[in-house]
Amino acid sequence: MKQHFDERNRDLIVNVNGELVHRDQARISPFDSVVQGGDGVWEGLRLYDGRIFKLIPHLDRLRGSAKALAFTEIPSHEHIIRELRRTLEANDMRDGVHIRLTLTRGEKITSGMDPRLNQFGPTLIILPEFKAPVYDKGGLRFITSSVRRFPPDCLDPKIHHNNLIQSILAKIEANAAGADTALMLDRDGFIAEAHGTHVFIVDGGTVLTSRTDACPEGITRETVLELCAAHAIPHEVRRVSLMEAYRADEMFCTGTMGELAAVTELDGRVIGDGTLGPMTQRLSALYGERTSNDGYPIFEDASAGGSVEPES
Repeated sequence: MKQHFDERNRDLIVNVNGELVHRDQARISPFDSVVQGGDGVWEGLRLYDGRIFKLIPHLDRLRGSAKALAFTEIPSHEHIIRELRRTLEANDMRDGVHIRLTLTRGEKITSGMDPRLNQFGPTLIILPEFKAPVYDKGGLRFITSSVRRFPPDCLDPKIHHNNLIQSILAKIEANAAGADTALMLDRDGFIAEAHGTHVFIVDGGTVLTSRTDACPEGITRETVLELCAAHAIPHEVRRVSLMEAYRADEMFCTGTMGELAAVTELDGRVIGDGTLGPMTQRLSALYGERTSNDGYPIFEDASAGGSVEPES
């Protein structure tokens, strides 16, 4: 799952607070709160044929996270959508694009953690890249990390914040073990998520995934659950143990950057028969149908001038 440089991104135009600049000229102040303490929130978006899939739910989650962190200013959905459109148009991007959307508390007047020092802000950063789904569709190797996910009484995972040190530490362990990804457990030893994706298992035809006690409210995760409900696929949201994963018929992970991908090995155990399973194939196909037909038409509403409506 190591990513590589895409030559198409050499001359990217990025957006920092409405200023469109070449990637090499983009600048963030050393006094910005995201530099000082990871004090920001973010979303990953994907552009399919001129439409951003689940854009409004992503913007809702961004706003909710910023409210939880007591940001004094939060740009409207309409403002962010306008800036997304300007940035994509500047890069002539219409398809096969991943967008990193970051909102920080803004700049401080001097170094320090106190949010009262933030008197300039917020800072909105839009970074689009030509990027195909990054997961190996042939099957991923997972190891279980020693790093545990925080429960809500330590740091509520429903805040989609920029302090990703837990995930980075887990990924270091995966790299050292020669694995693709690190599986992370909650404080009680149940599966939370992978270091950057949500996790599902398939047991006897039932699709299982963990509760969001110790992992974010994933939008791709929720889409998979919607697909299960819409197509009468048995599914449950509950605590899932490592033993259940070891003996599962299938395992797969989900995320905006990589869509759906099979997990064929966990901690040296082969999952199922070690190949892409039929349920993973079916849900991947259904997800592809959704992304091909649904999404927010980022370029088509430029002249509408009306309110922003969620996509179906």
